[in-house]
Amino acid sequence: MSMSAIRTLAAEDMQAVDDCIRQRLSSPVVLINQLSEYIIRSGGKRLRPLLAVLSARACGYQGGGHITLAAVVEFIHTATLLHDDVVDASELRRGRETANHLFGNEAAVLVGDFLYSRAFEMMVDVGSMRVMEILAHATNVIAEGEVMQLMNCHDADVDEERYMDVIRSKTAKLFQAACQLGAVLAGRPEGEEQALARYGMHLGTAFQLIDDVLDYSSGSDVTGKRMGDDLAEGKPTLPLIHALGRAAPDDQAVIRRAIESGGRDQVDAVLAVIQRTKALEYARAQAKEETAMAIAAIESLPPSTQRDALAELARFAVEREY
Repeated sequence: MSMSAIRTLAAEDMQAVDDCIRQRLSSPVVLINQLSEYIIRSGGKRLRPLLAVLSARACGYQGGGHITLAAVVEFIHTATLLHDDVVDASELRRGRETANHLFGNEAAVLVGDFLYSRAFEMMVDVGSMRVMEILAHATNVIAEGEVMQLMNCHDADVDEERYMDVIRSKTAKLFQAACQLGAVLAGRPEGEEQALARYGMHLGTAFQLIDDVLDYSSGSDVTGKRMGDDLAEGKPTLPLIHALGRAAPDDQAVIRRAIESGGRDQVDAVLAVIQRTKALEYARAQAKEETAMAIAAIESLPPSTQRDALAELARFAVEREY
């Protein structure tokens, strides 16, 4: 099943999600409307809401609550991006100027807060304490992951375990929640809920690991951001951590200086070390292992086209080039 086939399968639901997003982003505050419209037009894969609607359908859900929750998931994700870009002083995302660069840090932070608060309003509309529990916990864990990442910046002693803790919190937790909600809405047994939660966690981890790889292998024309952005921000991601552990002493010193100082002065030198230590191949292999675990997690679900689509999305996560 191709990505286009998956999007066709979920097209009706995803159109309803987009309509819900536009409706619930509306505000009497002009600046909120302006910045929100800019965010919508900036595009994005809408992968997390896609996972939410496919998971609900894979569990046999026939109501409309999954549309609201898919929009909630996208609001939470977008709020984290707005705040991330301010923290990182990013100027480019998806090939366009970031909201903070265009509208200012203050506006980006405050609209991010608006998205969080609107998301929680919408959660209440669904009328499920279990849904509230999952999303409230996920939002809290994501915030913890953001703080852990901040603490890791410019620290060349971050090891693989510490880094994996960050991405499971910061990135994978929302994937997990998006998938788990489908089973909750459908009233499925605990086993199915946990199967989808495991699927989402492994998929989200794989997705972030490939983002790490792409930061050192694809330019802005493909990913929408500049190669080496993570290094410039002093972020020790898996390719750097692996390279640091395998490199010769002189090369280790190059990576350490680059992480500790940040900036772009040593990007080429670091890329050479990454290539010599096959760090990108290692990170891709780790992502493939996570994908295999994601696919295995949903084999217990009843057979359906939506379950097949979820499996294909896991494969897409490691094969993508953007």
